[in-house]
Amino acid sequence: MAVQNENNLVEYGFRRVIITITAVMCALLEIIDTTIVNVALNDMRGSLGATLTDVAWVITAYAIANVIVIPMTSWLSKQFGRKNYFAASIIIFTVASFLCGNATNIWELVAFRFIQGMGGGALLVTAQTIITESYPTEKRGMAQAIYGMGVIVGPTLGPPLGGYFVDHFTWPFIFYINIPIGIIATILTILYVKSPKFGDKLKAYQVDWWGIVFLASFISSLQFVLEHGQQDDWFESGTIIALSVVSVLGLLFFIWREMVYDHPIVNLHVLRNNNLRVGTFMTFILGFGVYGSTFIIPIYCQSLLGWTAIDAGLLLVPSTITTGLMMPVIGKLLERGVSHKYLVACGFVFFFLYSLWMHNLMTPYTASGDMFWPLVLRGLGLGLLFVPITTLALSTLQGKEIGEGAAFTGMMRQLGGSFGIAIMTTLIARLNQQYRIDLIPNITAINANVQQRLQALQHSFMGRGFSANESLGKAYQVLEGAVVRQSTLLSYMDVFLYLGLLFLLCVPFVLMIRKRAGALG
Repeated sequence: MAVQNENNLVEYGFRRVIITITAVMCALLEIIDTTIVNVALNDMRGSLGATLTDVAWVITAYAIANVIVIPMTSWLSKQFGRKNYFAASIIIFTVASFLCGNATNIWELVAFRFIQGMGGGALLVTAQTIITESYPTEKRGMAQAIYGMGVIVGPTLGPPLGGYFVDHFTWPFIFYINIPIGIIATILTILYVKSPKFGDKLKAYQVDWWGIVFLASFISSLQFVLEHGQQDDWFESGTIIALSVVSVLGLLFFIWREMVYDHPIVNLHVLRNNNLRVGTFMTFILGFGVYGSTFIIPIYCQSLLGWTAIDAGLLLVPSTITTGLMMPVIGKLLERGVSHKYLVACGFVFFFLYSLWMHNLMTPYTASGDMFWPLVLRGLGLGLLFVPITTLALSTLQGKEIGEGAAFTGMMRQLGGSFGIAIMTTLIARLNQQYRIDLIPNITAINANVQQRLQALQHSFMGRGFSANESLGKAYQVLEGAVVRQSTLLSYMDVFLYLGLLFLLCVPFVLMIRKRAGALG
């Protein structure tokens, strides 16, 4: 029955093109909105009278809602019908975007962003499921390549688009841009998307309410800890400790509940599929690298090189274009029988080489041209990773299992990104502090070079009309700034090196994967 149902969903010709465009459009909308607000936070803070801590919740609320709803998407699709649920999610996302743009205070904006994230998380996973089911099994590599273009391009397009709207209009337009696209996507979904038959809906008393509670407590607490851990000094904060305990207990109770309940909100049994287990783990690593590197490169360019947000965002465009061009090529290679694991291993190696290249070229004066080819290499690596990993994870699933598998990979990609950003933020802060401690002893009164530099700076400030004491103080401030820049640069270099080593360590594990019946190619 599952196979027959799956075959009934396969589309051809014009209908498949429209369905694919609709699904990719929705996935792209969701992913862009994850990063588009980053460059508008200062404007939001000023116009809404919020603190930096308050405005950070605009990002956190969206991320928490995303990771809560993603694992439940398959179950919700079965309850309401995939077509209805997908259309409703687009409408929720679109209406919430309008409300975000019209928010009059920071907490209204946070609440509307949470609602937007609930709709957005459903878009991401359901779009992947719809695309996968619309293509025959032998064409799924190409299907994931097309879907991957939206997922990989989205995080890169967010910052430059956000910067453009903030510079030329006002920050609400970063939300208003979703409205016409959402309306078009809703109409196309109603007209063209099919909904598989999953059987009878559950009665209210059969719904896994405790599973929902445990899942929400686990995911929301974990996401908060990852988003705010560094700024709250991790386990020095009572809130972080309490939420960490809630997250662990929520996970344990959630696993227990889903294994014993007759109608679980998330089907953990689907993880018995070897391909899905391997693909889910590698998706986590992929999310770690994609979101982590997308996060760290703009910060390096803005904090050390003095670039604008738009310039920093545009720097990633060559990488994105390369990945987009790679997607159909990789899809064709998979269709011709090239092994998933060899493509993934090459992708990990390319990403390692990119990270090592970035580590070696980073200076306080690095130009955009210097980073062009490393970022192209990053694009090649991501192209080699995303399509084979996603295709591998879903390749041997059928019927409703496709949606359940897509939910797992979607959640792990998001969590991988959250872990990546949290770990990189912590490493930068800790390494920066350590390098500063190591560099400060070099600034001593007996160091002739330091004294010459101080005297030159002091005379320079005195020439601008400052007194001798004021000039000396300013000279020390300049030296302090130089130490901070140097320690920050060294910490960024180390983070790139560690990221590259993480990907390199994955290579032997990927190559050791053995082909099983119906498993890895």
